Amino acid sequence: MLLLSACFSAFAATVGGDVSYSKAPFEMPVVKQPSIPDYDVDITDFGAMGDGVTLCTDAFRQAFEALEKKGGGRINVPQGVWLTGPIVFRSHCELHLETGAVILFSSDEKLFPLTETVFEGVKAMRRLSPLSGENLTDIAITGNGAIDGNGEFWRPLKRAKVTNGQWNAITANGGTVSKNGSLWTPPGDRATTRPNLLKFVSCKRVLLQGVTFKDSPAWNLHPLMCEDVILDHVIVRSPEYAQNSDALDLESCRNALIIGCIFDVGDDGICIKSGRDEEGRKRGMPTENVIVEDCTVFHGHGGFVVGSEMSGGARNIYVRNCKFLGTDNGLRFKSTRGRGGVVEKIYIENVSMTDISGDAILFNLYYASGIKRGDPVPEKAVDETTPSFRDIHISNVACAGSNHGIMINGLPEMPVKNIYLKDIRIIAHSESIFDYCKDIYQENVNVMVINAQ
Repeated sequence: MLLLSACFSAFAATVGGDVSYSKAPFEMPVVKQPSIPDYDVDITDFGAMGDGVTLCTDAFRQAFEALEKKGGGRINVPQGVWLTGPIVFRSHCELHLETGAVILFSSDEKLFPLTETVFEGVKAMRRLSPLSGENLTDIAITGNGAIDGNGEFWRPLKRAKVTNGQWNAITANGGTVSKNGSLWTPPGDRATTRPNLLKFVSCKRVLLQGVTFKDSPAWNLHPLMCEDVILDHVIVRSPEYAQNSDALDLESCRNALIIGCIFDVGDDGICIKSGRDEEGRKRGMPTENVIVEDCTVFHGHGGFVVGSEMSGGARNIYVRNCKFLGTDNGLRFKSTRGRGGVVEKIYIENVSMTDISGDAILFNLYYASGIKRGDPVPEKAVDETTPSFRDIHISNVACAGSNHGIMINGLPEMPVKNIYLKDIRIIAHSESIFDYCKDIYQENVNVMVINAQ
C-alpha cells in the first residue's frame, strides 16, 4: 500500500521527532503505528450504494470478511452517503473514506443488538457501538470523509438547552415529554442503551486519521484498554446541547498520541479515564504515556479533563500547545470519594483559552456528590476509595475570561498536593480559591479580577 505507507512516513516525521517525544518530561515510548497489508477493495464491490437510502450493513460485513481471508487490507469508501448498521472491525484492516464520503448510521435501534460492555467506567448493557472492535491488532480509520452517528434519535434532550425550532424538530421523532415539559425522551430504550459512536476494546496499534466524526448517541470516541493509539488531525463534533457527548474518552490506555485534533461537543473535550470505583480499581489499568499536542476544543464542559472515572489512575501525560475556546472549564480535574485512584505526573504547557464560563484551572474532588463549596466537610479515613491528585505541572497558560482563575477544592483527608503553577496569566471575574490543598508552588502567576461577581 504505497499511499498509506507514504502517509505514515509523513506522520512519523511530524510527531516522531524532537517536538513530541524528546520534550516529554518522562520517558515516552514511541507509539507504534498499524501495519496494513497492500490489498484494497471498494465497498461497491459488495453491492453497497451511496444513495443515503440503501442499507449497506451486509456490504460492510462482507468487505471485512473478504479482507480477513486475505490477511487484511483496506476498504475504500467513495463519495456518497452510505447508510448502514454497525460496522465491526477485523485485525489488519483499514476503513478509508475518500473525499466526499459520508457513512451515516441508521436510527433503527433494532440493527444494534444489546451487548455487555463498559459504559462510564462500569459494566453495562448497551447497544453495539456503530464502530466497534475487540482484541484486535492493526486497525485504522483514515481519509477525508465523515462518519455520522445520527445521535439525535438516541439522546434525551433538555428543553432549556435548545431553541423552539430545535425542540419542535427533535420531539417530532416520537418519544415522550416530561410532565413539566423540561425533558424529551426518545422512544423505547434508546436513552438508556445508547452506544458510544466508536468503541475499540483491548486493541493494539489503532490509528484514526483525518476523518470527521459527528453526532454520537453518547461518547464519540472511546478507546478502552488499548495500546498504541494515534489520533491525527481528527475532527469530532456534536451539538452543544448533546448529553454525554464527550469527544474523546481515552480509558485505561497506554502509549497514545492526540495530535492536531479539533473537538466541538456538548460535554468534555479531551478526557482521560480509567474505570469507576471498585470495578476500575480491580481492573487496575491506568491511562499512561500520552501526548496531546496542537489540539483545539470549542464548546464542551472541559478542554482537557481527567476524571471523574479515574479509579485505575492516570500518569505520564503531556499536554502542550492547545487552545480552549468557549469551553465551560479549561483544565478540569474531577473525582469524588469512592473512586480511589492516583492521578500524578501530569504536565501541561502552552495553553491559550478564551471565554471560559467556569474556571480556567479546576480541581473538584466532590464531583456529583451534592456537596457544595462552603458546606461542612467532615474528614474521613483514607483507604483505597480515596482519590489522590498530586505532582501536576501547569505552565505558560493564558486565559482571557473565566469565572475563577484557579479553583482547587480537595478533600480534608487527601488534599490536592504538589501542584506547580508557572507563568499563568488569567483574566477572571472572581478570586481564585484554594481549599484542602497543600504544597501549591506558584511562580509568576497573575490572576487579574475584573468585573468582580
